[in-house]
Amino acid sequence: MILTVLSETASPESHEKKESVKIGAEEIFQSKSRTKLLMILAKEGELNISALCKRANVNNQTARAHLKVLVNAGILQEKRFGRIRIYRLKVEVIKVGAIRSFFEVWERNSLY
Repeated sequence: MILTVLSETASPESHEKKESVKIGAEEIFQSKSRTKLLMILAKEGELNISALCKRANVNNQTARAHLKVLVNAGILQEKRFGRIRIYRLKVEVIKVGAIRSFFEVWERNSLY
């Protein structure tokens, strides 16, 4: 599965230009910490970075790096209120629905 996302780059005329970036599912799920962050957001909805760090047991710098990848992939939305950052899954994106369903099925049918 490949996610096609848009990233913004400034052009010489100072207008914002969008170019397509492809991110594979293997990159989205390549890190245990990134997967934990996704699972937490799928279950909780939206959280600030401090709450995410605490629940995923990762430090702020690690969380920010992983969340940036997910924002760039187009599956997370970041809201800023001064220094506070709140993250949520973009539920309007079809692939986010698939990710949430995957986690729900996984937890429901877990053998643990």
